[in-house]
Amino acid sequence: MKYKAGILDLDGVITQTAEIHARAWKKLFDQYNEERNNRNDSTYDEFSIRNDYPKYLDGVPRYDGVKTFLEAKGIKLPYGSPEDEPTAETICGLGNRKNGYFQLALQEKGVTVFEDTVQKIHEWKDKGMKLAAISSSKSCKPILEEAGLIELFDAIVDGLESEKRNLKGKPAPDIFLEAARELNVATRDAFIVEDALSGVEAGQKGDFALVVGIARKDDAEALKAHGADRVVTSMTDLKF
Repeated sequence: MKYKAGILDLDGVITQTAEIHARAWKKLFDQYNEERNNRNDSTYDEFSIRNDYPKYLDGVPRYDGVKTFLEAKGIKLPYGSPEDEPTAETICGLGNRKNGYFQLALQEKGVTVFEDTVQKIHEWKDKGMKLAAISSSKSCKPILEEAGLIELFDAIVDGLESEKRNLKGKPAPDIFLEAARELNVATRDAFIVEDALSGVEAGQKGDFALVVGIARKDDAEALKAHGADRVVTSMTDLKF
């Protein structure tokens, strides 16, 4: 085989949970904006899922995303602590509030997979290829378990593991490099599949054999610009 291993992002590649994340972020930032407006603090434009989500948040660890988005709007908050209540006006507090919205929506909607990806996963496994799932989300393993896919992966590196191992978030390549180490393969023998701009950028920095961007959001050109070697609209377009 040309490649010994594949490393796939979870949200937006394997499962249709990226949309749930995006809507949870919108709910958080629109609500927080309203709170600032009510006390006459500086505000920002309504959160845009089409523009703000891919630019600041898609594929990025939760607290990093809060910090990056707010600083882009000229707002600096204390970092706080991961134990902060969702009502706390800190980076962690707002991040925890968003996670609450995400978990509620996930319970209501359940986990839906991308069938084209599941088909390719089975094809690759039948060929003896090693596979890893990665995600900045701390909910990666429960989501894969609910989807009935967790046993198909030889390694999983998620937000919890990234925190334990002090891995930098995307667009740093750390999470992909850690997955390659877990699979015991060289980066030049592995490919990556990502739907996030930060993800394809991270893949290029990791010196992987192939960085595939999957354009599920009509963002093919942006994926190419951020480092995708190849862009597809369906996993079935991949013929290896």
